[in-house]
Amino acid sequence: MAAAITTTMIDPAALRLWQLISPTLPVGAYAYSAGLETAVACGWVADEPGLERWVTGQARHLLAGVDLPALARLMRAWREADEAALDQWSAWLRAVRETAELRAEDEHLGRALARLLVSLGEEDAAAWDAPGRVTWATAFALAATRWEVAERSAAAGYLWAWLENQVAAGVKLIPLGQSAGQRVLFAAAAEVPGVVEDALTRDDDALGSSAPGLAIASSQHETQYTRLFRS
Repeated sequence: MAAAITTTMIDPAALRLWQLISPTLPVGAYAYSAGLETAVACGWVADEPGLERWVTGQARHLLAGVDLPALARLMRAWREADEAALDQWSAWLRAVRETAELRAEDEHLGRALARLLVSLGEEDAAAWDAPGRVTWATAFALAATRWEVAERSAAAGYLWAWLENQVAAGVKLIPLGQSAGQRVLFAAAAEVPGVVEDALTRDDDALGSSAPGLAIASSQHETQYTRLFRS
């Protein structure tokens, strides 16, 4: 009886979300730093507090106004089979990426996830494995919708996956010890509920953000002499 009760308390959607945000997800996210490599090379991010400011600042001022609201709208579009809305919000996300590297990163991860989803039985993803169409959020929203992940949980998971990848890159680049990386993640995690709440309560006319420092770092990375990461 105890075993049966425990089993019924496990949320299958939570397990699927864990799978979707796992660092072992084979989409190549580990190859990208989203401009952090140049920020470290320029001395803008040089230590543990600097990395914490880098990730929490982008979470509050960029993902809250761009990625997470778009993710929520893409999830609704998938639920309603609204092809026009899917194309609209995917195009909007591509348009707000300020550099070629950031757009290429977004498309590469989206196409990789689309291919993975097809292999997991989500045939709708096949049409999105095409140049100039998909974003990471588009494919993430498809998976979250099909796997019945709640909107807030999906947004928190998306943000957490981004934070974890950024911190992992920072630990390699600065470099930092693993304990320092965990402290940054611990501090950043405290921001997640507020960022998600902000993102999911924004109207369409409140969407968008600009991060000039990130855009400069990403642009400079395109011609950086030595690089470990693709962005």
